[in-house]
Amino acid sequence: MPAKDQIYSTYQEKVEAFQFDDAVASVFSDMIKRSVPGYEAIITMIGVFTQAHAKPDTHCYDLGCSLGASTIAILANLDTKNCQVIAIDKSVSMAQRCRQNLKQVNLGNNYTVQCEDIREITFKPASVIVLNFTLQFIPALERLPLLTKIYNALLPGGVLILSEKICAENTKLNTLQTELHHAFKKAQGYSDLEISQKRSALDNVLVPESQETHESRLREAGFKQSQMWFQCLNFASFYAVK
Repeated sequence: MPAKDQIYSTYQEKVEAFQFDDAVASVFSDMIKRSVPGYEAIITMIGVFTQAHAKPDTHCYDLGCSLGASTIAILANLDTKNCQVIAIDKSVSMAQRCRQNLKQVNLGNNYTVQCEDIREITFKPASVIVLNFTLQFIPALERLPLLTKIYNALLPGGVLILSEKICAENTKLNTLQTELHHAFKKAQGYSDLEISQKRSALDNVLVPESQETHESRLREAGFKQSQMWFQCLNFASFYAVK
């Protein structure tokens, strides 16, 4: 059973900026499931997309892999030969735990886990690339260059799955979605204090954008086929095919 997230359960006079350190890595599985509505459905669908798009002699990337949930979904659904899975996270704690988790599930050895900044890697020809709640932590001006690199790395018919927290352009709707998200977190057992302090920690660290911004940027990066296939409150996932 995953360790329970209690990082923000006690009052902190000064809430430090959120970071993917060992404390977060140790409870991240519980944290993300209780914080992101629809998370498990997205992980399941990453496996479905993998079945549809993974090709022999190509690579599948999980960018910002954290504990490896998306990596496991990719590995478990590879029906093709000679396809290498590359999981990448710049957090040492996350990368270490990802390696441990992948060894435990024992889905073969056709993967590597790299501790690197995804903005700095050199991509190999790919058929599946996953950015699961990762782009939102990249500075806004660096998002298009990264997506352009991803587009160029994908082979024709390759797919990008991009999941993000989003914000509505309508202020009232955005406020409503935020309130409903807080209600969701309370239903998952988080206190008002935990919700408030984590929100403070993520301020200016996780910077969400609108659906329209994401779709426009995907087009600018080169994707002619994309759609938002999933949304629950202010969390969404996009599917873009080269």
